[in-house]
Amino acid sequence: MRGRIRHALVVALGAATAVVMAVGPAQAKAAAPWANCPDGAVCLYPEGQDPAQSPSHIFWSYGAHNLSGQYNYHWILNNQYGGAHAKLCSGYNGTGTCHHDMAPQNGWWTNFTPVNSVVLYLP
Repeated sequence: MRGRIRHALVVALGAATAVVMAVGPAQAKAAAPWANCPDGAVCLYPEGQDPAQSPSHIFWSYGAHNLSGQYNYHWILNNQYGGAHAKLCSGYNGTGTCHHDMAPQNGWWTNFTPVNSVVLYLP
């Protein structure tokens, strides 16, 4: 009798494991807007202002986003989820030297004078 119960338990656990593996891991998602930056976005704040203010630019889609008229120090926050990153590039369209590779829920206080584009991507 014990052998049958043990066998049934092993079969049941195996089936439960197969179901869990078929579903796969869940994607992590930001819990709420961060410093007025909506979930899933990358936000650039006005020159010299802290992130408690509203962002001056909100980027939603993957790819390069060109900038103009952005000088001196700004906050930029990556409030994307699912592992999406953002980086800053000296040229338009994501060209030139790229730096400040930001993982989700990271931000930088950085000089935007040499920055001409923000690139959102999934590594």
